Formats: sequence, structure tokens, C-alpha cells
Amino acid sequence: MRSIPTVTKNLLIINIIAFIASLVLAGKGIDLNNIFGLHFFMASDFHLYQFFTYMFMHGGWEHIFFNMFALWMFGCVVENVWGPKKFLFYYILCGIGAGFVQEIAQLVSLCITYHFSLGDVFSLRDELAVALNGWTTVGASGAIYAVLLAFGMIFPNERIFIFPLPIPIKAKWFVMFYVVVELFSAMGSGGNDNVAHFAHLGGMLFGFILIRYWTKHPEVGSGYGRNKGQQFFDRMRNSWENRSHRSADNSSTRTNTSRTQTQQPRRETDQQYNVRKKREQDEIDIILDKIRKSGYDSLTKEEKQKLFDAGKKR
Repeated sequence: MRSIPTVTKNLLIINIIAFIASLVLAGKGIDLNNIFGLHFFMASDFHLYQFFTYMFMHGGWEHIFFNMFALWMFGCVVENVWGPKKFLFYYILCGIGAGFVQEIAQLVSLCITYHFSLGDVFSLRDELAVALNGWTTVGASGAIYAVLLAFGMIFPNERIFIFPLPIPIKAKWFVMFYVVVELFSAMGSGGNDNVAHFAHLGGMLFGFILIRYWTKHPEVGSGYGRNKGQQFFDRMRNSWENRSHRSADNSSTRTNTSRTQTQQPRRETDQQYNVRKKREQDEIDIILDKIRKSGYDSLTKEEKQKLFDAGKKR
């Protein structure tokens, strides 16, 4: 767990603890999914905090396993690119957005199923309040689908292996495939398969809007841009160069203060600095080329740590 970045690791821990707690308390007659799951906004059990808490509830072992596996697989990479604060903001906002889209989908479904107009639905709100308590959404899938989208937009040409496909596919095609599958599933199931397909699509929609906004306003998005991840690589190089330069300056300052006044400080020549800077940049370039060719998981522990340290926000 030490190699997992902070936010991803804590999200994994919180989700697992919440799931175990739901199993333990279920034996005592306490249904955490009913308390913290997202109810339909007209239901008597609906509360605003459920837009946040529903992301940490899950409906079974299979549900939480695949969600946490996807969070670990893609969240580690995205967080290492964006940093913890930006990744957490993206994850939570997209999760809330997914819940919002699911609420709208349920409202439309209610109108279609019972041939209600919006006016009819709101006028019958009190009569429907108790009956609609069963419309409950749980799971981190909406936020995780947004993380998947982010990975596909950062590394569109990165090849990944997905079971049961025998060959790797580019991340951008993988994301598009899931969008199409979820869209057809949402239209075809009619909500009868107990899967919140519109929440999945909603998470990806909010993620796409947010990433596009950051792309057009890099001062808000901390310099994020698509361009096949090139801006990410450039930022990594610049960060490494600046950190190296500052380290050299700090080292020189500490050396000067520790020497007696009669000793002259030994300064690094421009040529020495350029040689050292090029050597350090070459090390990062090798790691980045390795990611392009073989994927992030091909890096050793030391290479991942070096890349992570270089990419930390100044």
C-alpha cells in the first residue's frame, strides 16, 4: 500500500471500512445503504448529504471488488499526474454529478412509466414520498468511471490489457467502448437490471466537462492539457529541472555558511550545471519513454517514486 498515492489509498480504505461496517451492522438490523445511499429526491428518506455518502456504499462483494480494482488501477496513475488535491476534487465532484444525473434519470423514468407530466409528479409528491423510498443508488462507480475517462484523456494512446480481449487496446477506444455499452444498457434495461447506468454516464459527463474547462483555463486546472499527455510530460521535465536547480542553490548556500570566512565558496560553473541538468533530465526522459512504450505498470518501484517526486506540485 505504500506505493499507492495518498488520496487513492484513503479512498480504498474508506470504501472497504464502510462496506465491512454495512455487513456487521446489517446483522443488528441497521441498514447503512438505506441511511447513506442516495434516495430519489422526492422520497421521504432523501437527504442532501446522500449525494456524498452514497459513493462509499456498495451492494455486495462483486460490486465493491470491481470498483476498488478499477480505482486502484486507474486512480494511482491519474493522481500521480494531477496531484492529490486536484484528483480528490475531481473524484468527489464527478461522484456528486453522477448522483445528480441519476436523479434526473429516475424523474424521467417516473414520468414515462406512469404517464405523468412534471406538474403531476410535483403535485403528487406527498403521496409518492413513501413509495419512492426503494429507489436507492449506492456505489463509487460514477466517480470511478470519471477516473477512467480522465486516464483515457491523459493517455489516449496508452495500450492496456482488458479481460477477455486477447490483445491490448488504446485507452481512448476502451473509454469510448464503455460509453457506448453504458448508453445502450441504460436505454435497453429500463432500470430493471439494478445497475445505475445513468450514474456511470453522469460521472463521465461531469468529468469530461471539468477536464475541458481545465484545458481551456490552465491557470485553474494547474496546467492540465490533453495533447496526448505531452503537456504532462513537459511539466514533469520542468518540475524536475526546477527542483534540481533549487537543490543546487540550497546546497551551495549550506556549504557557504558552514565554511570559515577565509575559505572561498566553490561555485558550479555554467557548463557543470548544464551537464548535470541534462543528465537528470535524461533520466526522467527514459522513464517517460518507458511509460509510452510499455505502460505505467512496467516501471520499477524506484522509477515510480522518482516520477512521483518529480511531479509533485511546487
